[in-house]
Amino acid sequence: MPLFWKPYKSEVTNFIEELKARKPTLEAEQRAGRALLWDRTLDRSQQSEWREAAVPQQPYVYQTKT
Repeated sequence: MPLFWKPYKSEVTNFIEELKARKPTLEAEQRAGRALLWDRTLDRSQQSEWREAAVPQQPYVYQTKT
C-alpha cells in the first residue's frame, strides 16, 4: 500500500455527505415523510373486508364476456 493512499469515495457519496452537512435535519425530515405513508398500523378487519370484496380479474382484460 502506498504511503499517501486514501480510500476511494464516489461523487455520489461526496454529494450526499455535503448535503447532510449543509442540512442536518434532512434524515429526520425523510423519516417523518416515510411515517406519513408507510409506517402505519393496519386494521385487520378492514383488510379482510377489502379482500372479500375484491372481484377476480379475467385472464384477458379487454375481451368481452361471451
